[in-house]
Amino acid sequence: MLITLRELFDIVVMVAATGYIFMGFVGKRHRHRDVLARFQEGHGFDWPAFWTSVIITAPALIAHELAHKFVAIALGLEAVFHAAYTWLGIGIALKLLGSGFIFFIPGYVSIGELSDPMSTLLIAGAGPFLNLVLWLGSALVLKAHQRFTKRAYIVLFMTKTINMWLFVLNMLPLPFADGFKVYASVWRLIAG
Repeated sequence: MLITLRELFDIVVMVAATGYIFMGFVGKRHRHRDVLARFQEGHGFDWPAFWTSVIITAPALIAHELAHKFVAIALGLEAVFHAAYTWLGIGIALKLLGSGFIFFIPGYVSIGELSDPMSTLLIAGAGPFLNLVLWLGSALVLKAHQRFTKRAYIVLFMTKTINMWLFVLNMLPLPFADGFKVYASVWRLIAG
């Protein structure tokens, strides 16, 4: 089985949490209003903003993590997707506190130790590379077509933006980012 029920559950949790965290950035109504303030004012949960946020964030995040998983599987390795519950909790807490800066890691794929630099390069680079393709693809669609509904334009623009940031942040040479593994693998291949 390519995706287990546990992985499917973790994907749903990751998508719901990130949809909630980013919904203030994409909602039509009350864009910059605090979610708790909306409840206190009797407006309830902004479901249209939530679903728009899910439509924008889910493909980028799911594609990124599943790219890692499927490349690892193609290389004959066992790979398991996990929602990063602690990091998702941190993201939700920062949103509820009204933080202007929200940083969190939504999920990860556990593969185990890899000693082969080429396998590490391919697996680590798969997620950011897919974000690069989604970023450039949505940018090309926006450039090629001039007439969109307001919602379609927002979805394409935000898809372009979130995939750009996922690519850039994941390619930073920081120990927790995919870029660190990519650059270390390239270095090992060159030096090797």
